[in-house]
Amino acid sequence: NPSVLDRVMVSYYGAETPLKSLASVSVPSSSVIQIDPFDRAAIKDIERAIMDSDLGLTPQNDGSCIRLMVPSLTQERRKEFVKQVKNMAEEARVAIRNIRRDAVDKLKKLEKDSEISKDESKVGQEQIQKLTDKYTGMVDKALETKEKEIMKV
Repeated sequence: NPSVLDRVMVSYYGAETPLKSLASVSVPSSSVIQIDPFDRAAIKDIERAIMDSDLGLTPQNDGSCIRLMVPSLTQERRKEFVKQVKNMAEEARVAIRNIRRDAVDKLKKLEKDSEISKDESKVGQEQIQKLTDKYTGMVDKALETKEKEIMKV
């Protein structure tokens, strides 16, 4: 699926540019992704960006286009993907907890400045915790679903 390249940013004349702005991406066969740069001078930059990305694909440059051979999913490769998905889920949980911490800090500051009462602060913190639990649960559920999807042969 060529959408795996959507996150790839290429350093093009000093500016970070999305790959899809610099090249057309096609799928000539089920195991090959072909990248045809609009500007042939950018081919080395595109190649470097793909190698520096976390895709785990090695670009093959023939001078006019870049081909990415997508290996068939072995059990080992599936486990690597699951590990990546778990890392992404953990990053999402951390982001949710950081948002909770910021919101609770704001409530405590309002309470300290006597803009809200202790009871209002406590109720607000409980609501924030419920939302945190809800969204953390959604991340966990998405992780579980994606893990099953990846491991299914």
